[in-house]
Amino acid sequence: MDQKVQHIQQHSPSIPILEDRSKLVSLKNCDFDLLYEPSVKRGYKYMVREAILEKIGRISNHLKKEDKTLIIRSAWRSVDHQLLLWNNCFRNFQEEFPEKTPLEIKELTSSFIAPGVKSTHLTGGAVDALIYDNKTKKVMNFGTNVDYKITLSEQCYPYHPDISSLALENRMLLIGLFENEGFVVDAREYWHFDYGNVIWALEKGEKSAFYGIIREQ
Repeated sequence: MDQKVQHIQQHSPSIPILEDRSKLVSLKNCDFDLLYEPSVKRGYKYMVREAILEKIGRISNHLKKEDKTLIIRSAWRSVDHQLLLWNNCFRNFQEEFPEKTPLEIKELTSSFIAPGVKSTHLTGGAVDALIYDNKTKKVMNFGTNVDYKITLSEQCYPYHPDISSLALENRMLLIGLFENEGFVVDAREYWHFDYGNVIWALEKGEKSAFYGIIREQ
């Protein structure tokens, strides 16, 4: 289902946004072979900008030939959704590192989950993804995950040296598929890919982005 959206500028000191005002569409309404990681947000629709739909379709078709399935972890998020994830991550780090101060936990959390409107997920141009192996009937090993669950650490950096050769090979497959469709991989999260937004423009050396923040009306 197409969504009515309100487009909002997300400024960068060096990258203007020439918003193309394209709509959000739900991946769940397409006929691609996809799996969806359960969301903390009730009724989550896994929406992306229109141009991204075909890109995901081509990635899905490529993996299908290898008897694998693309897992969509997350796509467009509202501000409330982003805040919910940030708060959950903050609490998890508090439990994991009880010796750290609240400020240290806040900084650690923000290094993996962008606070508020700073997240590129609010643009509809970001996709979090993994891959499921239909032969082994398991989520592939990417070095920091057990099935869907990912442990956040520096080993989440896409090309971190302290991961196994198998994990690196699987990351290269995932990253390569998205890069072939024009996405850029996040510097700290091997599963996060951007297209059309400010981060994408900076990484690609583009003079402007065309996806700013959007909100449902």
